[in-house]
Amino acid sequence: MAHPRMYDDSNPAIARLREVCLALPEVFEKEAWGECTFRVTGGSMFAMTDNNHHSSGHVAVWVKAPAMVQEILVGSDPKRFFVPPYMGKQGWVGVRIDYKVKWDQLAAILKDGYLMSAPKKSRARASTSVAPKRTSKPARAKKAPGRIRYET
Repeated sequence: MAHPRMYDDSNPAIARLREVCLALPEVFEKEAWGECTFRVTGGSMFAMTDNNHHSSGHVAVWVKAPAMVQEILVGSDPKRFFVPPYMGKQGWVGVRIDYKVKWDQLAAILKDGYLMSAPKKSRARASTSVAPKRTSKPARAKKAPGRIRYET
């Protein structure tokens, strides 16, 4: 049995999310589980909408995230960020798009998820394209070199 459509195409937050995701190289949208999912050709899914999924009470996007990002973001602002069901165990982070959205920050989180899912040739194209503006400079922690800190 197919899942009923959970999202509303007229929602401006969904439209903006779609715009950000589809601007990345070789990204396509596929409806799955009644939600919008964003995937990379030759790669895998890196983002999925959450439109009151299982009565969550919010509209959000779940994004594949590098190690420790989920913990950092959820710890910094648990009203905006959360551990999504199913995918949270793999480090994905939920980002509400119906509450105090910082679109530059979300674009950076989405790009990180994209880079984790894209094949090497797509990653190379993404690195030469104009990157979303970060709200803070990347910081390197002593114990985890190369980690990006997101301003919340």
